[in-house]
Amino acid sequence: MKAKVIKIGNSRGIRIPRHILEESGLRSEVEVEIEIKDRRIILKPTSKVRDGWESAFQRMSKNSDDVLLDKNSLESSNFWDKEEWEW
Repeated sequence: MKAKVIKIGNSRGIRIPRHILEESGLRSEVEVEIEIKDRRIILKPTSKVRDGWESAFQRMSKNSDDVLLDKNSLESSNFWDKEEWEW
């Protein structure tokens, strides 16, 4: 895909199509880190994808919202699940 470098005030920018943002996991309100490596511009979100998950899981546990929803699938395991699968 090609994109034009456009003037934005005294700077330059590139419009990033929505599907590229969605595929990369970036949202419009996310702050990114910009770095140059081997003459390439690399954009990385400053926050991790799973930031906040630990506190959310702790709240779920406190509220007893951390129950197993697919218990039936565990009860219907087969030979492969029991004998062949290695953890």
